[in-house]
Amino acid sequence: MIKKLNELKVLIDILPSHYHAAIENRHDLSELVEIVLDYGAPLTLKLQDEILRFANEKRVTKTDIKEVVAKCGKFNANRRAGIDGTLHRISCLENRQGEIVGLTLRIGRHIEGCVDPIRDILESGQNILILGPPGRGKTTKLREMAHILSTEMNRHVMVVDTSNEIAGEGDVPHHSVGYSRRMQVKNSFEQAAAMIEAVENHMPEVIVVDEIGTEEKALAARSIAERGVQLLASAHGYTIVNLIKNPTISDLLGGIQAVTLGDEEAKLRNTNKTILERKNLPTFGVLVELYGLNSFGVYDDTKSAVDDYLRGIPVRPLIRGNPPPHDMSPTVDAMPTAMHQFELPLDTDAEKTVTQIFPVGINVARLHAAIDGLRVSAAVSHSVGTADIVLTTKSQAKSKSKVQQILAGRDIPLHVIKRNVMGHILCFLRYYFSLSDSDEDLEMDSDIEIKDICEEVLSKGEAVEGSPRNAYLRRRQHQIVSEYGLNSMSVGEEPTRRVRVYPK
Repeated sequence: MIKKLNELKVLIDILPSHYHAAIENRHDLSELVEIVLDYGAPLTLKLQDEILRFANEKRVTKTDIKEVVAKCGKFNANRRAGIDGTLHRISCLENRQGEIVGLTLRIGRHIEGCVDPIRDILESGQNILILGPPGRGKTTKLREMAHILSTEMNRHVMVVDTSNEIAGEGDVPHHSVGYSRRMQVKNSFEQAAAMIEAVENHMPEVIVVDEIGTEEKALAARSIAERGVQLLASAHGYTIVNLIKNPTISDLLGGIQAVTLGDEEAKLRNTNKTILERKNLPTFGVLVELYGLNSFGVYDDTKSAVDDYLRGIPVRPLIRGNPPPHDMSPTVDAMPTAMHQFELPLDTDAEKTVTQIFPVGINVARLHAAIDGLRVSAAVSHSVGTADIVLTTKSQAKSKSKVQQILAGRDIPLHVIKRNVMGHILCFLRYYFSLSDSDEDLEMDSDIEIKDICEEVLSKGEAVEGSPRNAYLRRRQHQIVSEYGLNSMSVGEEPTRRVRVYPK
């Protein structure tokens, strides 16, 4: 405990001295998660269950911010820095001129015993993926796993460390990772290559990597698993369904594909001719949903869990440790019900309710993926004669265009989206099929949209704007843009404020 408090004091000491007493006199420092300094705003402390703003204290000045920046390490391409010998992370906000006007000081802690409820799985040598939203302790769990494997089990562990979040700032890895070696990665954009390099050059028995969030990283993870190296990793999400629905990283669970059955096979299965199936074996044999510091939901056979879900069978994890909070249900019932809507029985009137969508200027693969991901009762029509609706983009729908020629003399509704990107396609399908927008779905749509935009900017070299998003989703999008090595800024006024992505 003394070492932990000393490391927290190191973080407090880089703050301007007039803030020290306000923080050090608190009795709940063990619950401190972040310290926030924004120019012109009061000092803010984020605890596990509370946000405290010191409105009566001196407001943060640019001098205060410059003092902190001078005491911490150099910021990398992801706008992150650290303090040598600690697990703390410092992230910055910049104005349009590149001047730092805000700081988020994230407290990093080594918590011994935090993976005890799943220690038997760790020791079994299986690949483990930890799933949870930001701030729930995924990195803390990976850190303790690295410590156990490298010290108590004497295994050769390599930590692929983006922004030094797992093993701390400085060239010497933090003591919390035991005897693990650490490969430092400059930014998330280079993480996939570093993962492969770690295996090929250093021959570890175990690879530990944080935040797999892109297709490139997912493919690197599969390559590592196929080489017989135990892989421990984390990803953003709430439940196993988030990964199944996310076409970018669903390969971690084997990937999903639409399969067309023959007439006899479809009758034998009593399903539609088009169904969803898993493409490959999952990269991770075990998936752990993280509900809290000591609350886990474990799928010890991800292959069977994915297959059951796609067949419309409810899937439930095995709870280990403390029960999850009352507002976090570890059961997945609603989504398989929607799956039954996709796999309608043959020879019924219900089968005729499948909406045939004829795309013009819309990427067919994206449309297929969006339909499959949302499990809506729709299909891509390859002929306007069999279509129920036509879907196109704003640029394609101009007068005297191909779309107008196609619709001439036909009584088919035309639906127009702004751009041919996954985010806009998903938004249209949600609107057309009256789907509720949960926070998880909005996050997924937002992440997919900004990744599509980044790919478009990289290929065309031109600035592209996304859809209007709230402040939280814009922050997520800016982080993803930085992982692609691109620049971004928020433009417009609420409620139409949105992210614009620029070439580097």
